[in-house]
Amino acid sequence: MTLSIGHFIAGQAEPGTGERSGPVFNPSTGEEIARCPYASRATLDRAVAAAGEAARQWGRASHATRQAVIFKLRELVIANTDLLAETIGREHGKTLADAKGEIGRAVEGIEFAVNAPQVTKGEFAANVGGDIDVFSLRVPIGVVGAITPFNFPIMVPAVMMTMAVSVGNAIVWKPSEKVPSTALIFARLWQQAGLPDGVFNVVQGDKDMVDAMLEHPGIAGVSFVGSTAVGEYVYQKGTSHNKRVAAFTGGKNHMLVMPDADLESAASAFVSAGFGSASQRCMAVSLLLPVGEETADRLRELVLQKTRALHIGAYNDPRADFGAVVSLQSKQAVERAIGTCIEQGGELLLDGRGLRVPGHENGYYIGPTLFDRVTTGMELYQQEIFGPVRGIMRPASFDEALAITNAHEYGNGAVIFTRDGKSAHRFMHEIESGMIGVNVPVPLPAGFFNFGGLRRSKFGEGHLYGPDAARFYTKIKTVSQRWPEPDQQAAPVSLAFNPKG
Repeated sequence: MTLSIGHFIAGQAEPGTGERSGPVFNPSTGEEIARCPYASRATLDRAVAAAGEAARQWGRASHATRQAVIFKLRELVIANTDLLAETIGREHGKTLADAKGEIGRAVEGIEFAVNAPQVTKGEFAANVGGDIDVFSLRVPIGVVGAITPFNFPIMVPAVMMTMAVSVGNAIVWKPSEKVPSTALIFARLWQQAGLPDGVFNVVQGDKDMVDAMLEHPGIAGVSFVGSTAVGEYVYQKGTSHNKRVAAFTGGKNHMLVMPDADLESAASAFVSAGFGSASQRCMAVSLLLPVGEETADRLRELVLQKTRALHIGAYNDPRADFGAVVSLQSKQAVERAIGTCIEQGGELLLDGRGLRVPGHENGYYIGPTLFDRVTTGMELYQQEIFGPVRGIMRPASFDEALAITNAHEYGNGAVIFTRDGKSAHRFMHEIESGMIGVNVPVPLPAGFFNFGGLRRSKFGEGHLYGPDAARFYTKIKTVSQRWPEPDQQAAPVSLAFNPKG
């Protein structure tokens, strides 16, 4: 099956005529299913010009007009759940059930975007002096460049861009070249929802297009989700071109388990949060930290039992708990990481290398892999491994577990399982992570809270969704206003500084 992939500019699909392109694979089979054309800088210029013109009109549209589009988009996304899930599964490799779960979170983000009028209200002070009133306005920044990852082809774009559109901006979006098709479906849904042409544009591409967007003078702000190395580059280069940038990057999320915890529940939570979507999630739990040897020994056996029961299969296999990783390169990188951990002294409990799924022997599959006795000197602790490789560490105390977690450069999420309120309270206040779970395996906040990590898990002051996202996509104007009486005498000339008018 060959898919038709291209760009979407000013309300029109374009096949893409650039000299460069890249393959798109079905990870479940290893088959090349399409070519993705990479846009030239001239194509980007046209997209930004269309977005700039549309932004001027859309930014002046009433809140009611904008919210009507957002409401309609929500209904269209729900109505097209099966189409979106099939497209995501075919190009990403995640199961259809997982893809539908992602779509559900996308809808949650769309729903919050209708709150734009509430979260962008300004301030007002009457008669600050001399009958002068002062008030602030939040206005759209203009054209937003969106750069999104392969692992959430609809959720990240929806929560990122719906608020940007809702507060009056236009979009130029570069999706991951690994999963390009969902972007075109989403663009059509925006159009069907009544969004004016030019407000939402898609340009396919790779790193060259990222650079072009970061340099383009017509793009006022950039929102990025991806790896830490690339995110730091995007932040530094984008801000050097005087752009507003929010880059959401890697995670190495720790799960502390206290001796008093319900270990059965903790084990289920770790396996679910650790291996879902073949562990290709920035909020996946990477490392299990049972406190004390007895807790570690008991929890290890429970985790092994539950992990061995996982079924790996094609994205459309209803029995599959998770599917393939996204590419052959990803598979090879994960397998190298397994070998490195063995060399560094990790105790290999389960080895997922060499997995073959019957009927899909060329797919990019790796079985669940589990190490025990991981230490801070190992790559498995230090690096984010975007594949189903998880580890158990053995802190002797709660304080040591806190220290291990806070010593990591990432601060996306952290989790504790305990029945003790004091331990949970200390954890919440002392852990340096942006999103924290207490007896919750994945501390992914609801769409009406801010999403964002700390330390090297986020660059810039924006948030991916929540109230602060609306603030990121708007700029403040402060107005000082006085209306004199019709017959008031003109004030005499005065060169003295008078803050009270």
